[in-house]
Amino acid sequence: MIPLADHRAARLAALTAPDGWLNLVARTDLAPGQHSVGAAQPVQLPSGPDLLGTLDLTEAGATFARPGEAPQPFQPVPDAFPQLRVDPFLLEIHTVDGIPALRVRDLTRQPTLTLRYFSDDPDWIVRAKWESLTPEAAEITMKDGSTAAVTLTHRATFQHQGKTVTLTPTHWKSGKPMFVFRDATAGETYPACRFLFGEDPSGTEITLDFNRAISPPCAFTDFAICPLPPPGNILPFRIEAGELAP
Repeated sequence: MIPLADHRAARLAALTAPDGWLNLVARTDLAPGQHSVGAAQPVQLPSGPDLLGTLDLTEAGATFARPGEAPQPFQPVPDAFPQLRVDPFLLEIHTVDGIPALRVRDLTRQPTLTLRYFSDDPDWIVRAKWESLTPEAAEITMKDGSTAAVTLTHRATFQHQGKTVTLTPTHWKSGKPMFVFRDATAGETYPACRFLFGEDPSGTEITLDFNRAISPPCAFTDFAICPLPPPGNILPFRIEAGELAP
């Protein structure tokens, strides 16, 4: 694992980057076909020209054409969704559970942010038991009330105050399992949940460093759609480690 200070610096840089969470200004669900996009169009933007251009969405992908210009394809992005820069915006085709949407970032914004944390606590660096499961299809609830299909493949278990705690990752990012959890600090931390990525897995163990627990994208913008924790990941005790609510 990289040092905790470097982890937090990278976290802040990602949040405030042009493709971070702080400059999202719109999200509109889309059907296949052509869509006019702009401040005075059916796919409405909160600023910019009345007609920014035309979005063409097909099963093969998406393109965008400014008035009088040739269509440009959205480009794949590692661990993210296809994007295309159309100044002054960064456009993204955001697909959740098979439903595409246009997500828009305003590149004229230069957001700033101060992140707050509990005091670092080495006792919350846990080397947990890591078990493979028979893959199991499941549905999780999203913050907007919708559901999303996931496949459960692993679980982590550890001891806390004489009891066995089990956490199940519902997502993976950059090859790392992502645990969506809530504990009794909710309110001081973001009320819906926090995210934690497992580190340094072996065949039988994985590190859960709760000092690296973070707020989900929904803590920073209404245009994100975040998963809520499965029932087993709602913990009755306090984990005074990691990121506080922004």
